[in-house]
Amino acid sequence: MTNETQQENQTVAEKRGKSSTERIFGAEVISHGFTGVPNILVRAQSRLGISTTQFNIIVQLLSYWIDPTRPPFPPKRELAQRMSITQQTLRINIKALEDKGYISRIQQKTAAGDYGSNIYRLDGLVAKIKELVPDFDEEREERRKARTQTETPNARRNARRSAKPADKE
Repeated sequence: MTNETQQENQTVAEKRGKSSTERIFGAEVISHGFTGVPNILVRAQSRLGISTTQFNIIVQLLSYWIDPTRPPFPPKRELAQRMSITQQTLRINIKALEDKGYISRIQQKTAAGDYGSNIYRLDGLVAKIKELVPDFDEEREERRKARTQTETPNARRNARRSAKPADKE
């Protein structure tokens, strides 16, 4: 990257300002990286039938998924240690996520022919979250309309009046 390109990138970043994540946690914390977790995943955890342990596994896998073209492949031992669970608990919950179609595993082999860590594909989860977008769009629109009614003078009263059946004479 040329010095000129770096200066342009820095100028764009300065104009944009700090992200909300950086403003909350500070630059020192963010300098070690962060994991993007879609709010739909967080809000629909129960609806998706994902337990807290399974949710944690997903977030851990997302923390390893840096390049969209390269699915994560962390060692099970490392995942289990990060979460303070046994490898057996990890395997059971990964299998449950697989059964739901949210993740799939591909067994890697080393050059020597030994088993390596699994490659974890989250395509099913990504697809399911994308399917939920219309529901969340509808909910957001309903909240926007309710907020507009609350913030506009007499809007609620007028809406109630128009919803009542006309009096018969």
